[in-house]
Formats: sequence, C-alpha cells, structure tokens
Amino acid sequence: MINTSNCTHLAIRNAAKSLIAGNLVAFPTETVYGLGADATNQEAIARLYKVKGRPTDHPIIVHISSIRNLRKWAREIPVYAMNLAKIFWPGPMTLILPKTELAKDFITGYQDTVGIRVPSNPIALSLLSEFETRGGLGVAAPSANKFGKVSPTTASDVVLDLGGLLASEDQILNGGDCLIGVESTIIDCTRNEPIILRPGAVTKEQLQNFLKFNKSVNVNLNSQVKYSGSLDSHYSPVAKVFLTGTPNIGDGFIAYSHIKTPKGAIRLASPKNNEEYAHLLYKSFRYADFEGISKIYVIPPNNYGVGAAICDRLIKSSYKNLT
Repeated sequence: MINTSNCTHLAIRNAAKSLIAGNLVAFPTETVYGLGADATNQEAIARLYKVKGRPTDHPIIVHISSIRNLRKWAREIPVYAMNLAKIFWPGPMTLILPKTELAKDFITGYQDTVGIRVPSNPIALSLLSEFETRGGLGVAAPSANKFGKVSPTTASDVVLDLGGLLASEDQILNGGDCLIGVESTIIDCTRNEPIILRPGAVTKEQLQNFLKFNKSVNVNLNSQVKYSGSLDSHYSPVAKVFLTGTPNIGDGFIAYSHIKTPKGAIRLASPKNNEEYAHLLYKSFRYADFEGISKIYVIPPNNYGVGAAICDRLIKSSYKNLT
C-alpha cells in the first residue's frame, strides 16, 4: 500500500530520507505534482522512468532549493540567465543551461544541457532543503503521471495514475491543489538571447518587461533541444479534445464564463480569466474522463500571458485529433 501523507514536518523529513534511500516521492509544486528521485542515483532514476513509462532519452528537470546551488549543475551561465533566476526563482520557471559533470546522461536525455528550477511551493522547498541537508544535491522530478497524459494537480490524481505502480517504500505528499495548474515555463539559456521552449506562468510579457531592451525574448516550440513536454502529442486525456467544431449532446465543453454553453453539452469549466483557465484545465480533463465523456470541445483563451501556455497544452492534447 502506497504511503500518502499530509505534509507535516515529520512527513517531509521522512520523504527526504526516502529520497536519499533511493525511493520515489511524489510532491506538490506550484505548477503540478512532481514524481521525484535523487537526481544523482541512476537506479532511482531508472525506476522513475519505468513507473512513468517515459522514454529514456526524454530529459527530466532537476529541482533545487536555492539559486546558490545552480552552479553545481550548470556551467557557463549567461548574465541574463542569472538575472532571470534572481527575479523569478523561487517560481514556475525552468532554465536550460550547459551541464556540469554532476548532470549525467540518465537525467539529461544524453544532451549537453540540463533543466533546473527552484519551485516556490513551500512544501516542495521544505522537501528539497531537507533532502540537501541530508547530503542530496538535487531532485529530478517530471510530472507524477503516466507519460504523455494529463498532469496531476492533486495527490488523489497521483494515486489514481501511479498508485498501483509505486512501491510501499515510495511516498506521496498530499499538499492539496496546485496553485497554477500548468507546468513551468522552460527557457533555453544556451544562446545569446533567451528562447522560450515551453510557455508557462512566467510569461513572455514578464520576461520581456524585465529584460527591457537588453535582450529580446523569442519563442521556439520546435527547437532541436529536447525538453519536458516537447512532443507533438502530450497532456492528453482519454477523451478526444477538439479546438474547433460544435459539441453534440453529451460532449464536454470548456470556454470563458461569458460564452454560452451549446445546447446539450456538458459544461466542464467556465473560467473568468486566463489564470483561472490554467488552474481548471487539467481538472476539467480528468473530470471528463471520470464521467466517461468521450469528446471535449474547447474554445481556447486569448494568447496573452499564461494564455500562451494554455494554448500550447490544448494544441498538444488535441494533436491526435487534428489529422
């Protein structure tokens, strides 16, 4: 029976011990729940890949507790990347940087780069700090679900997806709902200017405003750099997702709250703004699957701010239905 714990100080200490021992720990972040393993333990990482069904050449983001630990994992850090880290960490931003010897091929997807982030969720930070106090250097943590499927935003989602695959020594920390609901912004910092590979809650507008006229911020969703969520089809519920067309009776429907529900459709979410849209999106997908709804029709949000991240996830979740 998998051990699911509320996030007391004792539970967090025990979870850190479990990571040190080579076990897996699912934990909340401000974005989605992650499935963590000691980023330097090859056997633990191999188990993580197996549990998720993740291709071994698909890299995993390393989570650390502080910017002070960045240089253990990354070398040749551009000034603009360090400035971004100082402003947006802790927070939902991942930086892709040239790796040090500490970052082995088994977490980087056999690339010369590594993805690093400092989450802002206090439970995640406490776990990482406790892990590092006990000699750990970083926790590799993709989303705590089967590869390519809908990311979990509650501990019960993790139990549903992975509970039967985790060992009794593994743990799930129950920290309630994730605040944001979509994964971190991933930024390629290996070039002269930052390139957004995956949009997230740290938005292009925020980055451009911070960098002002010193650097431009480009978006490249078809980069040759491999990164989490880079496949064409991803974030997919069992239900088929459609971004055009009109739902029939019994089909699911997601749109801004001011948009009327088509007759006979089942309203899954009525977000008032993009932040609420992001928070509800994966919950809506999972509810549709739970209710046995076979089709979900979505009117995407505007592409501003975190809306860009939502549109990215919607395109990938509907990819199989576009052909």
